[in-house]
Amino acid sequence: MIIDSHAHIYLSDFEEDLDDVIQRAKSEGVSNIYMPNIDSTTIDQMHRVEEKYSECKSMMGLHPCYVKENYKSELETVKNYVETRKYTAVGEIGIDLYWDKTFAEEQIKAFSYQIELAKDHGLGFVIHSRDSLDKTIELVSSCQDGSLIGIFHCFNGTVEQGKQIIDLGFYLGIGGVVTYKNAGVDNVVSQLPLSAMVLETDSPYLSPGPKRIKRNEPSRLSMVLDRLEMILDEDRNEISMATSRNCEKIFLY
Repeated sequence: MIIDSHAHIYLSDFEEDLDDVIQRAKSEGVSNIYMPNIDSTTIDQMHRVEEKYSECKSMMGLHPCYVKENYKSELETVKNYVETRKYTAVGEIGIDLYWDKTFAEEQIKAFSYQIELAKDHGLGFVIHSRDSLDKTIELVSSCQDGSLIGIFHCFNGTVEQGKQIIDLGFYLGIGGVVTYKNAGVDNVVSQLPLSAMVLETDSPYLSPGPKRIKRNEPSRLSMVLDRLEMILDEDRNEISMATSRNCEKIFLY
């Protein structure tokens, strides 16, 4: 069995065929699907998916791309939910300097706040670090007191950055990008230990290989697994078991 540590399958992209999506995931051996939240507008639909499908498990957080003028009230909503409802982790949180730097300082404040929230509640957290990997590593390092654990989602850094993340006690989220011919992620991942990896799809985004232009979904985790089997020269079952064990260390059930 394999675990998808990161999939937004509560989004409208899946409204018409979510039953089929879940069934295809099961047929490919996906046992659990962890869902990171985006902002206050996505909470209800995420909860509805969790209630309907036992395989789907919610996180709670404010995505950095949705940190705007009202970020303080959004963070208050996140805090209220974490204090009153069970979640598997805090996520998706972090810093994104790719799309828009208008609220860069607010993103840093929101990220730091949610790290402390995770620490206070004994939860791991899932990090979005697009065009900000060094900065997110620096911030996590400054907060790490031995209690923090989580995932650097969609890892696409250097070998050195990967080792820094591992030294912090965090894990590398490996998804569809590892199958892209010109991304170079496969070369980096081949030099890092399987003991620090988890699998993810980021559905509906980042569909692997030849399916890249199509909607991604958890069943395509098998394509990521195929690529890792090749570049790590590890048995497919060992990769499945190792990455699933890592998820069990990070997420509360």
